[in-house]
Amino acid sequence: MNEESKTVGEVFKMKRMELNFSLKEVENSTSIRSSYLEAIEDGCIQQLISGVYATGFIKQYASFLGLNIDQLMKEHPRAFFFQSEKHEFSYGIGTLEMRGSMGGGVKWFPNLLWAVASAIILVLAWYLAKYLGIL
Repeated sequence: MNEESKTVGEVFKMKRMELNFSLKEVENSTSIRSSYLEAIEDGCIQQLISGVYATGFIKQYASFLGLNIDQLMKEHPRAFFFQSEKHEFSYGIGTLEMRGSMGGGVKWFPNLLWAVASAIILVLAWYLAKYLGIL
């Protein structure tokens, strides 16, 4: 947590209090959880969620309060710099399978059932149409 994040958070908190909104009212209006709103005001949002979500929540909160987010970003650029996360891949079912592979032989079975059911319906429809004299 850096000092600029705390400063920006204080700006949010002061503006919210100036507008006489509780965190619950802001949560209901913005659909941002109050724990995240508190984290924004405390300057530690990046510890709870990824940088992409943090940036989006901050911008939405600023818009709700009527703050100029562009001006805040110019004045406090470090407050809006979030470390990019390293994504770990957990290898498991479905993560590295090639599409269309015939592994196990059961992937085609539902398609076969649909094809057979469709063929039966078409044959029944043809016989019914012939019986009723439509054909």
